[in-house]
Amino acid sequence: MRKLNLGCGTDIKEGYVNLDIVKLPGVDVVWNVNKLPLPFKKEEFDEILCRDILEHVDDLIRTLKELHRILKKGGVVKIRVPHFTSKNLYADPTHKRGFSLETFQYFLRGHNWAYYFDFSFSKVRTFLEFDKKYYIFWNYFFELFYNLNWRFVSFYERTPLRIFPADNLWITLKK
Repeated sequence: MRKLNLGCGTDIKEGYVNLDIVKLPGVDVVWNVNKLPLPFKKEEFDEILCRDILEHVDDLIRTLKELHRILKKGGVVKIRVPHFTSKNLYADPTHKRGFSLETFQYFLRGHNWAYYFDFSFSKVRTFLEFDKKYYIFWNYFFELFYNLNWRFVSFYERTPLRIFPADNLWITLKK
């Protein structure tokens, strides 16, 4: 099983091809993810981990299409991005965008606007992560409740409940 850790930084994963723009200890491939295509063959990977990288890319659509290209049929892309309510979204000056659950709906088979693109995924799992540092006790409850069903996440995003900011959005997509 071939796995890619895209934009790994210092989070080196055993059993993965670790790719980053900087030659850090443990990085296998030095590459700027904004330079497409990526240096991999079609359908090379069973799993791609995109943890804290997609908020940095110049062209999200082209990047997702490229991940689709290098992912084997039945393979998964595991994504973690800052939710649009996250304070961390605005703290890092290299972030180009925040994300909503709706952001990834456009890339799902059968979605109303999926015809915009010549590739698509199916959604396996979504998870809205709340910041639990500093002992923000109610965030444990919000995280548990909203992740019972993806529709609860959609409800959260559309209501004033956003005054309790989320931290990250995790989504797993399958080719």
